[in-house]
Amino acid sequence: MVTDLFVVDIGRKAMLLMLYMCGPMLICALIVGLVIAIFQAATHINEMTMTFIPKILTVLLVLMFFLPTMLALFKDFFINLMAVIPTIYH
Repeated sequence: MVTDLFVVDIGRKAMLLMLYMCGPMLICALIVGLVIAIFQAATHINEMTMTFIPKILTVLLVLMFFLPTMLALFKDFFINLMAVIPTIYH
């Protein structure tokens, strides 16, 4: 029997998975953006596009580093979700 708590638990697990998968890339992009902003403030360079290339490269590097872990997390979530679906309807 599907209860509200069951659906909320699946949603909570999906949100945590999203945070685990996106968190490292977002944190690294935030740090790189902060460092570049401090550099721009110290040197009075007001170029708005200066932060894009380092952030993109950082996100790609972090993605390449964490991709196996992210795929394993997603695979485990998907397998658990597919195992639960047949038990919903008897």
